[in-house]
Amino acid sequence: MRTGLLADVEAFDHLGVTVGVMAVIIALAIMTGLQQELRDRIVGSSPHIYVYSRDGLTDVQQEIARLKQVPHVIGAAPAILGRALISARTRTEAVQVKGIDPVLEPAVTDVKSAVLTGGVDLLAPRSEDDVFGILLGKDLAQSLGVSVGDYVNLTTPEGILTPMGPQPLPRKLRVAGTFSLGLYEFDTTMGFTSLDAAKRLFKKDEPDMIQLRVDDMYAAPSIAHGIDDGFEGHYTTQDWADINQPLFSALWLEKIAVSLAIGLIVMVAALNIIASLILLVMEKSRDIAILKTMGASAKSVTTIFILQGVIIGLIGTAVGGALGFTLARVFDRYQLIKVPVDVYQVNHHGLGLSNNPLLVRTLAPTVTVMNNGATKGTSAETMSTLRSVKSIQAMYQVHKNLREGREDNTADEFIANLTKECAGNYVQLSVAPDGKTYTIRIPATGHRRTFQTRH
Repeated sequence: MRTGLLADVEAFDHLGVTVGVMAVIIALAIMTGLQQELRDRIVGSSPHIYVYSRDGLTDVQQEIARLKQVPHVIGAAPAILGRALISARTRTEAVQVKGIDPVLEPAVTDVKSAVLTGGVDLLAPRSEDDVFGILLGKDLAQSLGVSVGDYVNLTTPEGILTPMGPQPLPRKLRVAGTFSLGLYEFDTTMGFTSLDAAKRLFKKDEPDMIQLRVDDMYAAPSIAHGIDDGFEGHYTTQDWADINQPLFSALWLEKIAVSLAIGLIVMVAALNIIASLILLVMEKSRDIAILKTMGASAKSVTTIFILQGVIIGLIGTAVGGALGFTLARVFDRYQLIKVPVDVYQVNHHGLGLSNNPLLVRTLAPTVTVMNNGATKGTSAETMSTLRSVKSIQAMYQVHKNLREGREDNTADEFIANLTKECAGNYVQLSVAPDGKTYTIRIPATGHRRTFQTRH
């Protein structure tokens, strides 16, 4: 049983390790959560690879069939991109219009599953007198004050030729539905229309690109390089990682900063354990002396304190891990960490915990550092104390025999001098077969003292 200051120190050790591990888990979850959230939404909203033809996409179906033969490609669809002004009633907003094939587009993006009202199949005219439809992001539709079935005017730079020169001409489109891809940029500035409508709006005879989806998004850069190098230089490509490189570079800098903070937390927790165990060993020097006189070996005494340090580290890690995972799960499930949507593209900061290899790779060395710190600190201090204990044992035995064998006070003076001479050193005490002759030897200095008792 430990009482007083030492008990408080040990309690704070457990608390320090618990808080340290909990901080490590939450920091890792925050560090990876936003990156996972943005990556998943970006990849879901856009294709993995954009393919452009140097000679133009004159035969789209043939180009799609050729690109589908590339290993790991699981989907291909044509697209046209352009910018325009969209207006309804008295409001006008800038919009990026994407012309898609309603049949092939779901194979390369998640737009079909992101539809909230209406549908992709409503983009085509419903009759000869009807106009083309357009899918609007939910925030854009809300800003314009329109819903499914309403009409909007789309104005593009490519207008009609008049005696006064080219003039923009508004085109009437029907709102075919709304969608939410989860990214602020897409939900506030994006609109999808059919490929035929985009050709008329932007006066193009063929698609701008072919979009590809692959079975492993992390392999997209290597697949894109393979397409660049193959097909006799007929294609140029751009992958999702290349397009979003500035964003993920900024997130990488955030990872470095958080990793440094995690390292400092681990070091503080390990040093706390070492300091407390050193105090414990120093306080228990008398108890160690008793164990030694009872025949305990230096190895067994050292093992006791090492195990105590390991137990502190394991208990703190277990409790801190449970609390960290629980808090991170609560924050993630109830979306408690709100962030500016116009800055981070998402309205809350997700915490990534599931299948996170970084978490395992960081927690393992965290526990190892704490336990190793406890082991090394305890071992060093225990061995130092054991050296002092051996001196105490020798002094005790010598003093006992001298007091029993002498009636005067010369024994006290002798012990005082011997204590001063042996202080801090490892002492060897040997007894002759006659039981009366004692020899004290100090290996560190080479000094030797021999004396006899009366009994």
